Amino acid sequence: MTATDPVLVSIISRALKAITDEMSITMEKTARSPILCEAKDYVTGLYDEEGRMLEQTENLPILSFSLSPVCQMIKKKYEGNLFENDVIFHNDVFSLGNQNNDVAAFKPIFVDGVHVGFSATKGHQADIGGAVRGGYNPNATEVFEEAIRIPAVKVFEKGKIRKDVWDLIFANIRLKIVEEDMRAEIGACTIGERRLVSLIKKYGIESFRAHKEALFDATQKMMENEIRTIPEGTYQGEANVYYDGKNEGSVYTIRVTIIVKDSRVIFDFSKTDAQTNGFVNGTYTSSASAVVLTFLQMVNPNMPHNDGMIRPLTIDIPAGTILNAAYPKATTFGNHLCPPIADAIIRALSPVIPDRVSAGWNQLLCSLTTGPDPRRDEPYVDIGFIGLKGGSGALADVDGYDHIGMIDASGGVLDQDYEMFEHTTPHLLIKHEYWTDSAGPGKHRGGLGVETRFIIGSDETQVVTFGDGDVEGAFGLDGGKGSTLNSIELKYPDGRTEKLLSKDLIKNVPKGTEYIQFAGGGGGHGDPKLRDRKKLAEEVKGGIISKESAKQDYGM
Repeated sequence: MTATDPVLVSIISRALKAITDEMSITMEKTARSPILCEAKDYVTGLYDEEGRMLEQTENLPILSFSLSPVCQMIKKKYEGNLFENDVIFHNDVFSLGNQNNDVAAFKPIFVDGVHVGFSATKGHQADIGGAVRGGYNPNATEVFEEAIRIPAVKVFEKGKIRKDVWDLIFANIRLKIVEEDMRAEIGACTIGERRLVSLIKKYGIESFRAHKEALFDATQKMMENEIRTIPEGTYQGEANVYYDGKNEGSVYTIRVTIIVKDSRVIFDFSKTDAQTNGFVNGTYTSSASAVVLTFLQMVNPNMPHNDGMIRPLTIDIPAGTILNAAYPKATTFGNHLCPPIADAIIRALSPVIPDRVSAGWNQLLCSLTTGPDPRRDEPYVDIGFIGLKGGSGALADVDGYDHIGMIDASGGVLDQDYEMFEHTTPHLLIKHEYWTDSAGPGKHRGGLGVETRFIIGSDETQVVTFGDGDVEGAFGLDGGKGSTLNSIELKYPDGRTEKLLSKDLIKNVPKGTEYIQFAGGGGGHGDPKLRDRKKLAEEVKGGIISKESAKQDYGM
């Protein structure tokens, strides 16, 4: 057995993180879609030969914890048939993928002919086939109406492209940019491969493997120590999901029982409502990722992200529930079930670790616009990152974050640049600013939401909405108050207005239509009357809080 050096364990840990960061930078600099190069809706990672997580750079954490299980599946599927310079694509939600649009590239890594690991990159692609350009189809009931399914399939073998497979995949995807962005993913994987090979050759395969196991064990102990700071017991929480895309007024409840015992945590979702017959369902992978990333917000943020981190966690999400829909149900919405999953976990643990949980975050209400761009005579797809999220919840000692930019309690993804928004779409942005009184009042207020308005710049525009938060605002904690609701409205050139549902598809929206969106704020924490008066006065002066709210909600 190879002896291990604690210093070398630390060096390897930091080297692995540096590699995945470099992979991430490679993606940012080489991808073409603003979804990737600007919003950074992707993840990069390294995994050992068994598919266990070595390290990840989680620009969007909801994507990240799906890669290790797929590596393990690939190893089993291609046992004895993995070679140097192979490239494998995968997105299939019924073989451990998290969302159809989130397509991953994997490269098996070899050192002197020995399989030592995988590099992987997964990013949200601008189109993935199916009935609706852009991949979000609120009318879908089955996966076949959403996307082309890509089970783990080799697109390169021993460095040679399998042109027939490549052409088959991209013949079913509308936008050329997706093919180009998948080449960027391959490039990021190649950087990861080169750097890991160099690292392993520096220390030798056996030494690397021994220190890798020591790193896993040390990280497991770190997580167990964090868990021991939570009182042992059984805790329960729940949150609602509104409207399944088919039945207006429908409500589904996510229920979690959290058992903390013997330095382990069990997340049991077995009492969650059954899957829907509409658009709103999740996959096991997307839901389990939501659980992990929510719990990570409650523990040491400096913990390495590897297999040891997740060993003490057990996640039970039975098939057939809204969080783990059975084949062939529609599941594209699954990533966006992260906020209510987080809310349920926060409500369960807030009584015992009140200083480590936030009030509720604003729920996502997003739109996707697509259509012809008359300036270029070609189609475009835009996910409205600019105004879709709103504010995060306040903590016991700090205000929530104003307009966090992206979809879930995961954070991580950046907002859109105004000029890039107008460059990549035919739209004209006319307003994007913080929304007065959108934050939940509290001793520490929630993060502010935003108001966004733009003029649609082409005829035959299609607007797709998906999300929640137009029924129930973010909740407050410890005397803090809840926040405002989300809304999206279209004001047509003839003066007619239309308020959109939270899962909607509007076709042939004419040029000149004004798009109007309000994204709510986060919930407040603590009695609003205890808020610092000097800070409150500054916020009233700055238009963050109105005089009426300062008097009514804060007692000023």
